[in-house]
Amino acid sequence: MKRRVRRSLVLRMGTRASALALAQSRRFAAALERVHRRLGLRVEIVPLSTRGDRDRHSALRKFGGTGVFVKELERALAAKRVDFAVHSLKDLPLRQPRGLVLAAIPRREDVRDVLVQRAGARLEAGSVVGTGSLRRRAQLELWLSGLLFVEMRGNVETRLRKVADGVCDATLLAHAGLKRLGWRVPSRGLTIRLPGAAAALRLKALSTTRMLPAPGQGALGIECRADDLGTRRLLGALDDPCTSAAVAAERACLAAVGGGCDLPLGVHAKPNRARQRLELQAVLALPDGRGKAYASLNGPVADARKLGRRAGKLLASSPVGRTIRKAGI
Repeated sequence: MKRRVRRSLVLRMGTRASALALAQSRRFAAALERVHRRLGLRVEIVPLSTRGDRDRHSALRKFGGTGVFVKELERALAAKRVDFAVHSLKDLPLRQPRGLVLAAIPRREDVRDVLVQRAGARLEAGSVVGTGSLRRRAQLELWLSGLLFVEMRGNVETRLRKVADGVCDATLLAHAGLKRLGWRVPSRGLTIRLPGAAAALRLKALSTTRMLPAPGQGALGIECRADDLGTRRLLGALDDPCTSAAVAAERACLAAVGGGCDLPLGVHAKPNRARQRLELQAVLALPDGRGKAYASLNGPVADARKLGRRAGKLLASSPVGRTIRKAGI
């Protein structure tokens, strides 16, 4: 009697080629293979270079503000060179190309930002902070005025080394990305020293009461073709409904304010313990920290988008919102 040979199911996963993107994509691929192990699912990783990865020096706003890290992946999806793509959700434009859908938003990582300084240093007036984010700059200015800012691009290790080598005094990084690369920052902080670096670094996670994250920060967006129903079902097994609702509220807030991914908007929607309601906090601030508008709302998880739109409209109609709109930020 001939033994039946079991065929494995292979899905091609598109991802950016950076160390962080590969790390988070491999984690997702391993989880997908585990949940579908009875099918013998195997994920083939297809690294792709994006415009934002190729040009690590220009400010992101010079690229047009949205899609700089996702367009090449979406083209590969549309051309059927990959079956699905893994994105950092905060990089995804609010509107997707026709024929593509978000098939899953897995459970979210830590949303907090991490302040990085040389060990023993203090952040004070006159300190030079390297960041390309208007959101981070505006919120830092709210609690410490007199800081100096320089544009900073590059991968996580590049940014860490620039602080260690004295190019700037501090920078801010997403804790989610640091954790995916193996640096988990405990509540007491973390001291690290990169090989060959001039100084040790001190990392401290900032509470969301001090620094609200970007819409979708810490979450992944798993995108595939709308007509590929089989792949959509497989990917949907890793969707987390509460995370999906939270980021839907945050992205609806961003849409209602009327800006792109570089808007100085911080927003965080968090399910309560019963996972039935969302608590949303949002701040819109001028980049120089001289004006701010807050919104704090809560509502049913089922009304996540409505909740986000309400918060966004409150911010947009504030004096700060009108100033930002007139300035074209």
